Amino acid sequence: MFFCIRAFESTDWPALWLILQTTFAAGDTYTFSPQSSEAEIHKAWVELPAATFVATSEAGDIVGTYFIKPNQPGLGAHVCNCGYVVSKSAQGQGIAAQMCEHSQKLAVEMGFRAMQFNFVVSTNTGAVRLWQKLGFEIVGTLPGVFQHQKLGFVDAYVMFKSLID
Repeated sequence: MFFCIRAFESTDWPALWLILQTTFAAGDTYTFSPQSSEAEIHKAWVELPAATFVATSEAGDIVGTYFIKPNQPGLGAHVCNCGYVVSKSAQGQGIAAQMCEHSQKLAVEMGFRAMQFNFVVSTNTGAVRLWQKLGFEIVGTLPGVFQHQKLGFVDAYVMFKSLID
């Protein structure tokens, strides 16, 4: 599947909201409440990050998204954090990998020295495997911290990658 990654535009929101709402409602990969409001998700995904991007199909349909932001303020602001979502219909086509590679290049351009994922749900094995393939290491396990909607309390990982040589 051909797709491109571009900066989020306000007119993207209705389609993006549908993808995010569907993902978060499943309660199996993100800490957002399945009942999160549209305003809450817009603030978290679009307003607070330094930048938000969308991946679009050849037809122009939004098939994925990511945000980038400092992981911490002040003395921790040289490490970034990103979140990625791919629509259910487009999963398994390499979109998450391309968005992650795009975000790493952007992070370097923005002056970040590393990227950290604070909360990768351990049962999201596809994501864990992909992030490891892209050079991220599990640097910590948080036991039983995620309330998976089907499996109960499961572990989450902190994953990290340096972006400097």
